[in-house]
Amino acid sequence: MQRLRVRYAKRGRARFTSHRDFCRAFERALRRADIPMAYSSGFSPHPRISYANASPTGAATEAEYLEIGLSEVCDPAKVRDALDAALPPGLDVVAVVAQVGQGGPSLTDLLEASLWRVDLVDAPTGALADAVAGFLAESEVLVERMTKTGLRRFDARAAVVSLAVLGDHELELVTRQGTPLVRPDDVVTALRRLEPRLSSDQPPMLVRLAQGPLAEGVPVDPIQG
Repeated sequence: MQRLRVRYAKRGRARFTSHRDFCRAFERALRRADIPMAYSSGFSPHPRISYANASPTGAATEAEYLEIGLSEVCDPAKVRDALDAALPPGLDVVAVVAQVGQGGPSLTDLLEASLWRVDLVDAPTGALADAVAGFLAESEVLVERMTKTGLRRFDARAAVVSLAVLGDHELELVTRQGTPLVRPDDVVTALRRLEPRLSSDQPPMLVRLAQGPLAEGVPVDPIQG
């Protein structure tokens, strides 16, 4: 069985595609592209697909990853082109590479951190810089989020590797991906709690620019040596 690692993007209106909807669209694309998938054993076989750390619904992204198992060896470039053509507009396959050798870290383990662009379009002048300065000065900033298991309280500060202001309403954020997973909207919640001028019902615009192991404080693509 050949294992291929896939990098894909969600752009434009496709950022509102949920992870479940993407999974359905991707499996349809595999069938349309006639990719020779390997299947699990058992009473109800499923195509061998492993998804890794999907972005939140509503976030655009240039760096989502998954792994597929094939029943025969294929040219990764041809698989990339066929899948990209079979997916709906805005769901784009960026790269496909063959996994070399056995063992080594899993794809999920390689996704150590994410680089995000965060846009708070209605932030007043100066408020974001003040909030970031206050956030970085704290050793702990607790936030709450409703999860499938109920309301959880956790530290948003511990996951932040770096946080920089790019303008009156834009941030560049690098977060480690641990447990519990701290999302960029959790950091925004913390900033809004620290700086009342940022209070708003409007959700931030999120774009994941990169995801992978940290190298000098920045995540690098785990599938492009």
